[in-house]
Order: sequence, then C-alpha cells, then structure tokens
Amino acid sequence: MTDKPNIIVIGNGMVGHYCAEQLVTHGLHESHRIHVFGAEKHPAYDRVHLTEYMTGQDALSLRLHQDDFHAAHGIELHLGVHVIDIDRDARIIQTDHGPYPYQSLIIATGSYPFVPPVPGNTGTAGLVYRTLDDLDQIRAAAEGARHGVVIGGGLLGLEAANAVKSLGLDVSVVEFAPRLMPVQLDAEGGAALRHRIEAMGIEVRTSHTTQGIEAGESRRHRLTFADGDVLETDLVVFSAGIRPNDRLARMCGLTLGQRGGIAIDNHCRTSDPHIFAIGECAAWQDRVFGLVAPGYTMARTAAAVIAGEDAAFTGADMSTKLKLLGVDVGSIGDAHGAEAGSTSYRFIGETDGSYRRLVLSADGSRVTGAVLVGDNAYYDTILQFVQNGIKPPADPAALILPRGEGAELLGANALPDTATICSCHNVTKGAICSAIDDGCADLPGLKGITKASTGCGGCTALLKSVFETELSARGIEVDHSLCEHFSHTRQELYSLVRVHDIRTFEDLMDRHGNGGLGCDICKPTVGSILASAWNKPITDPAYIPLQDTNDTFMANMQKNGTYSVMPRIAGGEITPEKLIVLGSVARKYGLYTKITGGQRIDLFGAQIHQLPDIWAELIEAGFETGHAYGKSTRTVKSCVGSTWCRYGVQDSVSQALALENRYKGLRSPHKLKFAVSGCTRECAEAQGKDVGVIATENGWNLYVCGNGGMRPRHAELFATDLDSETLVKYIDRFLMFYIRTADKLQRTSVWREGLEGGLDYLKDVIIRDTLGIAEELEQQMQAVVDTYHCEWRDALSDQEKLKRFRTFVNDSRPDPNIATVPERDQVKPADTAPAPATPAGPQEWRVLCDESDLVARSGVVAWHDGAQIALFLIPERHGRPAEVFAIDNHDPFSNANVIGRGIIGDIAGQLVVASPLYKQHFRLLDGICLEDATKQLRTWDARIVEGRVEIRAREDASARQPDLAPV
Repeated sequence: MTDKPNIIVIGNGMVGHYCAEQLVTHGLHESHRIHVFGAEKHPAYDRVHLTEYMTGQDALSLRLHQDDFHAAHGIELHLGVHVIDIDRDARIIQTDHGPYPYQSLIIATGSYPFVPPVPGNTGTAGLVYRTLDDLDQIRAAAEGARHGVVIGGGLLGLEAANAVKSLGLDVSVVEFAPRLMPVQLDAEGGAALRHRIEAMGIEVRTSHTTQGIEAGESRRHRLTFADGDVLETDLVVFSAGIRPNDRLARMCGLTLGQRGGIAIDNHCRTSDPHIFAIGECAAWQDRVFGLVAPGYTMARTAAAVIAGEDAAFTGADMSTKLKLLGVDVGSIGDAHGAEAGSTSYRFIGETDGSYRRLVLSADGSRVTGAVLVGDNAYYDTILQFVQNGIKPPADPAALILPRGEGAELLGANALPDTATICSCHNVTKGAICSAIDDGCADLPGLKGITKASTGCGGCTALLKSVFETELSARGIEVDHSLCEHFSHTRQELYSLVRVHDIRTFEDLMDRHGNGGLGCDICKPTVGSILASAWNKPITDPAYIPLQDTNDTFMANMQKNGTYSVMPRIAGGEITPEKLIVLGSVARKYGLYTKITGGQRIDLFGAQIHQLPDIWAELIEAGFETGHAYGKSTRTVKSCVGSTWCRYGVQDSVSQALALENRYKGLRSPHKLKFAVSGCTRECAEAQGKDVGVIATENGWNLYVCGNGGMRPRHAELFATDLDSETLVKYIDRFLMFYIRTADKLQRTSVWREGLEGGLDYLKDVIIRDTLGIAEELEQQMQAVVDTYHCEWRDALSDQEKLKRFRTFVNDSRPDPNIATVPERDQVKPADTAPAPATPAGPQEWRVLCDESDLVARSGVVAWHDGAQIALFLIPERHGRPAEVFAIDNHDPFSNANVIGRGIIGDIAGQLVVASPLYKQHFRLLDGICLEDATKQLRTWDARIVEGRVEIRAREDASARQPDLAPV
C-alpha cells in the first residue's frame, strides 16, 4: 500500500536504530511506512565499542544488525542522505535527495564533539573521536607518528586515549579540570584512576589549559599551555565534551533547552506535537543525557506514544559501570555527595590504586551514591541499595570493604518489585515475578520471556537468585537438576561416575540421563568430572565434544576469536634462557605479551593453526602446559622467601614449586589459585587464594577458601605451624573433598559459605577425619599426581589430534578478519585474501570438504566463496541417519568468527550450537537465536555423498523449519 502515513526517524545512530526496532515491536511498520535517514554512509553501528574498530575489527562487525533488519520489516533506510530542513506547517522534511512528508517525526540526531577554539586546531592537530570516519582520520594521522595527545580526560577522552595507544603511539592526556573524569569521580577517585592509567605508561596532565597549537621542532605540533608549559606531539585528538546536535530544531523554530538541546516533555514530544526528540539531541527539564541507556528509554517512550499507548520518560539514572583502559570505574547516584548533610565511607588501597566511596544521606537511612575505581564487583549490590531505597546494613562500610560482605547483605527477597535486575533490557524484579505467576518455571524460559541475562550476562547470578527465591516463596520446589538432560546435581553425578566406574558421557547419559545429545551445561560439567575422576587426556576423541573451546584447543579464547598461550612458570621462577624463548616466540608469531598477576607470561593473539607450532617451540625449550585454559590448578604464586629476602623465615619458592608441580594436573569445578608467602608480611597475597600458605618460624600456616574474583573473600586460617608433609596431606584432602562435593563452576569461597557447620565442619572432615574418608581422598589425589601428563605434549605427538588445529578444514589461509601485531591489540590490516570463487547457483550442490574432516558431535569450519561456514556432524542415533549442518561461523553478539567452536546439543528437542564466547544458542536448522529471535545466522543445506560433504545455498532462509521432534 502506498497510502500509509509516514513515520520518519532522522538519525541512524544507536538510539535512532533502537527506535526503529521499537516501532516494529509496536507493529507500527504494518500501519505506517517507516523511513530512517542517516547522514553517515554506514549502517547503524555500536559506538560504545568504537575502539575495537581501531584494533582490527571491520565496520561490518560493529553493525547493530548483521541481517537485513530494515528490508525484513519494510523499513526504508536512507544512508548518506542529509536532512536539510523541516517544514512544520506542511509536515515535510527536505533532504538532499528530495522531500518526504511525515505524520510523526522523530529527531535522533545525537550530538557532535565540542572542539575548543584553540588557535591551530586544524588537520592532524584538530582530530575528533566520534564516528568511524573520524577513526579512519586518526588512523591515517598515526602513520609515521610516535606520539599523540588527547585533550579531554573524561569518559570519551580516555576511550580516545586507548584508541591512540592501540595504534602503537605514546599518549598524553590533557585535562582542564584538576582530575580525570570530573563529572563521575571525586578527587580521590580521580587520583586512583590516574595512578592506574599512569602505570600503563600514559602521561596525564591535569589542570592544564591549552592556549595554542603551532608547528613543532622535534614533532609535527607543539601545544602551549596557560602556565607556560609546552608539549610536542604528532597528532591531537579533541575529546572535550559533546554538544546536542539541535541544528534542525533551531532552523524550524522548535523550543530549545536553556543550554541547548531540543526541549521535550515527559512523552518525548517537542513543542510541535507531531515531532519527537530522543537521545543526546534532546533536553528533558533542561538536562541532556550523554549515555545510551537514557536514549533507549526515550526511544521506547516515543514509540509507545506514537502507538497510542501510555508511556512517560521521567528522567534517567546516570550511574555508569565502565572499563577504561582495562580499569574498572563505577559511578552511582550522588557520587559527589552533593546532597546536603551527606556523609561518606571511603576505602583506599594504596598498593593497587583502588578506591571506593560510599555516600549516605544525612540521617544514614539511605545509600545515595558511590564511586568505584579498580573493582566493579561492588557495583550491582550498591546500585540496588541506591535505586530502591533499601536500608543500609548496620555497618554500611561492609558494602565496600575488601571482604565483599556487602554482596551477602542483600538477599533476593529484600529487593522491591521495582528493582532493576537486568539493566541491558530494563527487566525489573516485578517483570520476573509476573512471568513466574504466568506459569514460567524454568530459567531458560524466563530468559526467553523477559530477555533478562541475554545481554552482557552480568546479571546472571542475581537473576538465578531472584528466580529461585520467588519459586520457593510460592511453594514451588526448586529444581536443582543440572539441566534437562540430567536430573542430578554435579555432586550426585560425580558420585555416580566414581561408584559405577563410568568413563564416557554416553555411558553416563544411557545409565543416568534423560536422553538427548546433552548441552553446553552438562557436557563441560561431565567432562570436568571425568577428568577429575580418571585424569584422562582431554584431547581424547571421546572427550572433545564435551569441551568448551578453551579445553578443546588448550588455550584461552579472547573476544576477537584468537587465543592466548600461557606456559607454566611454576612459582614464578624462570631462567633467563626461557625468558628469551618466550620473547622470541612472541616476536615470531606477532603476539602481545602480558605479565599476569599469577607470575606468568601470557601471549595473546594466536590463531588456531598457529597453536601447535607455538607449543612445539615452547615444549622443546622445556615448557609445559600451564592449564590456564581449564577449570584446574592455575598458579602457585610466591615471594622470594628466605633465599633472598631479609625478612623471610622459610623457603617459599621451593614450597611453591613443590605444590604447583604436585597439583598442576588437577581438574576441578572451578579454577584454583595458590600462593606461598615466606613470612607474615604476605607479599604473595596468600590470604586471597583458594589455598594460601604463609611461613612461620615453626613451619607453615594454611589458609583456605579465599579468592579475588567477583566476590572477593579473604581465606580463613585452617591450621597452623604445619610441617611440609602434613601441609601437603591436608591440601590433598581439602582439594579432593571440594572436587567431590562442590557444584558446577563453584569457587571454593562460595562452596565454603554453603557448607553446613562452616569452617569447623571442614576441619572435622579434613583434620579429624570424622567421615572416615581421609585415606580415600589422599589416594585419589595421589592417582592424579601419578598420572600427570602435559596435554600439549600429548597432542603434538598425535597427528589425528593435530588435525583439529585448522582454521579452515578445506583451505590453508588464516582467518582473514584477524591480524596480530606485538602492540596491545590487533591493529594491522589483514592481508588481502584470495579472491573468492564464483558463487554457485542457489540450487547447485558444491563439494566443501571430505567427510573425514568432520568431527562427530562437534564442529569444524570451512571456507566457501568468501564465507566461513561452521559444519556440525550428528552421528546416527536411535535409528535416525547421520546429519550434517552448515551454519554461518560469525557470532553476531561478539562479532567474532567462533560459532564452529561452540558446543552442540539439544534444548527442548531443538538442535542448537552454543556460542563459545557468550553462550547464546542458535538453532542448527535455521540459525535463529533462542535468546533473541531478531538474530539469525545464515544456514545452508548440507549432505554427505560418497565421503564428501556438499552444501548448497538456500533460496529462502525460512524454508526449512526446525525439527521439534525429540532427539
């Protein structure tokens, strides 16, 4: 129909695109023609992750929709088209491509970067950090440069500094205010952030006013400051704030805010009832909101109002949780304590540059704000106190103290219905309760209905707690089954494996499971149990389909799909010769190197096909796997002890070496970290580890169940003045008892908190042997020690295992979307890939690879006409013939090519693959994401003919419907 009225959206940024999605959600694409105008040539992209564009990601990977969202919903997208004017009387917008009438107009033009009128701010001395084109200019200016300056030490300024540094340049940040991030942080918080950023080699100059830019002597430009100081540099990026892009509103006479921005009411309407404004161009009660979340709320409001529904925008919480240059920064509510009479608690960690401030009302009845630098683990709990007016604990300081007790002070039942559980999708506790009242009784179903925990995933634990608490409150028994495939807990499955001598996943499924292929929950859990119980190589073909990608390829997957390599450096002790080898390997393969907190060296950026070559060199030099990829013993950190330190009372290095070499092959429910300190000065930080050992004049003190993770917890003193033999005996028993009784992915600290009887009970079992199992636990540990094997040495000696380490099974090229260089991130443009073959017709079968290239119940990746195709083989089962599935290898959530490395299984009868990065599930038959149906991967028809795998393109992606029959 051509007589449908028009809804026009001006602006195709994140907020404008989200608004188009909301218009579709309300069905307005069926009753209206929707036009979206974007001045940029690019489809809507994720501005929050612009830095990744500087580090190797292409513009396509940043798109907010990888599929053709607009065409699928009849939306006309006009890219590279500028709106010149708005005729409000005629209700027509004028573009450089002609006029368009509207019934409703939504202005989402965002903001533009403010560049102070500094003389000389042109060319490479006047760059800005806002769009993809801006970043292209910065990258071009960095050619041949050595140093860059970012003027502006706020949020965007630090993002810009990160981008410039990623190009291999030295960076200076210049800020007019006396501290960094002056809007979000107080003086102490700014100082803590500065401490951490300067530790990364970035120069910070605060209280500096730039007066002019002129030609430099040693570099391209010279900056002069009001205090007479000068600074020479090769490029200057201005990130001194933003201004609302209200040009069109000014031209057509709409009312503006006192300090700019298009004035809007609670319905996001402007002074013209037919025109709405949303995002950073809008001013609500003279406030402009410079975050994307308020813009999304405005978009939801405007779309609902246009659809005739009751909705209102009543302001936005400007609390932010960020990671800037790798540093956690959080700002909540009244972070500066501006409310009259407010009081504060502060925690300052001088050794690591951490800082936390908790702000309370004058009468102490409310938590009103917080500042966090260095650790955002406290953020979610404090946010709930602020947003929901929850009464603080008797000792409010507990909310920010290192023991992390604040997380335990706020139970799920204490949250009001208005509490936001998932900030990504604005899901409240009330919405979760409504879903339960409507009959939802399983967590995956709850995620599908509410979208909670399908964004960043940071609310997963809180969502589970609320869900189970609400079920119990309604008298509904909480199902603690591992998953739909096993009606047992991990502890029960471990016992079954031990008692019945079960050695394979299939045997366990046949004898104690509910049928099916399994899933990404039970497969890794059972794989870990089998490894803990029998210590067989995880590279065994029977175990490969059970493993997450890290264990499959014995390396840690990074967010761009590459892997990190971390050989074992027991106790942190290493010879100069081995240090040289690590440096040589990193330089040869273009890997970024990082010294870890556990006294090892991590090499980042390796592709799958490089891993065997890298490890061959490391093994030859005497290294062995560090198990950094597994839920296993990671490190035993140590100080230098009595060998070197004048305060040392025991040889902590020798003890650390002995412990790490004893437990280095141990698989467990979660990763394990140890430390040994040579005296009570505690330089190895043993009291923050799962197992901590501190030397005394009479032997060793043993601490257990500490960790420095998302819920920091001090270890507890377990036994004192132990000799080395007794120390090892107690640790043997403790670890095997933990492995035997802990839940899946449960840290020792959380396991300890759930033990009835607490530490005294644990002492009874481990020291006094009240259960009579001490000898059995010791024997089980000794069996693990006696059967230790370096998994990488095993893999390198087996050609069949090495066949797994191919980027593409039918092509020798590397992943053309990834290039690595020694700098912090991947910034070198990828080498030009060979031209793709001419595509076949939609009905023509093409040979892709051999059947022998496939891996049963697992995935591989093939190259085809410029596309990366993940192939999954489901063997014959229950009378059904073997099947092969072909699906796009590109994960739309992470923008990495990783789908072929995910775990396949079945959920409610549907065959799926779980992305290895963020665990979203995609149906193998049609590529639709179970958690977000707007995301769909391309699929191909696939078959096996005479030992060859053939595929053909599908004419209609929806032609093949999912098979819902039980498998």
